[in-house]
Amino acid sequence: MGNYYEMLMEDVRFRDGLNACINCGVCTAICPAAEFYDYDPRKIVNLVQTNNNEELEKLMKSETIWYCGQCMSCKTRCPRGNVPAFVVMALRSLSMKLGFFTESEKGRQQFAIKRTVGENIFKYGYCVASYAVSPEMHPEQGPIWKYIIQNAPDVYERLGGGHFDELGAGPLRKIPEDAKEELIRIFEVSGGTELFDDIEKHSREKAEHMGLQFDDKGIDNEYFIEVFTANKKDHHA
Repeated sequence: MGNYYEMLMEDVRFRDGLNACINCGVCTAICPAAEFYDYDPRKIVNLVQTNNNEELEKLMKSETIWYCGQCMSCKTRCPRGNVPAFVVMALRSLSMKLGFFTESEKGRQQFAIKRTVGENIFKYGYCVASYAVSPEMHPEQGPIWKYIIQNAPDVYERLGGGHFDELGAGPLRKIPEDAKEELIRIFEVSGGTELFDDIEKHSREKAEHMGLQFDDKGIDNEYFIEVFTANKKDHHA
């Protein structure tokens, strides 16, 4: 076990986000997540400042750090210029690096996000490609979504979507291969690729511990389905 506070200090977001908390609670008062979840940014920042290794590890293994919506409301109100959302970002990154994220339901969902939104960036050039949103996996989209997927070129042309999944202009255009290769290089130099590898590594270990099938690619495996659908329904305040 290393010194988690020192590890957090290596993250520029942590250094920028934590000056000196005076425990006033303004961040919690303005926080939308605090209204609905068992979440209190004031308590998080206060705990981090204690530099208590055991408590920091417990925090990084908990659901708590995954409730923040990164809206940055806290940044606009803190009288000391702290940004609790930045502190949470650093906690999340360290949690994923060390594998602690697999100890919580919301934490394990980072694997599902990586296999969908994350890999969409490399495959399509978009975080969320509308044509990659499966009607079977997302029934909340309603019955019309299946029709849209099956008739996408015609639908988006009538809606003014431009060159749908084709090279050219428009919000739904196909991203050139050289641009996607550049995105991959950006991930490599910025640490994104290493983070993705950490998520895969620790998720595989957790799948083995849970006795669930885990494939190296795709979403058609037991562990993905488990983390994608799990909901204990006890996250709200």
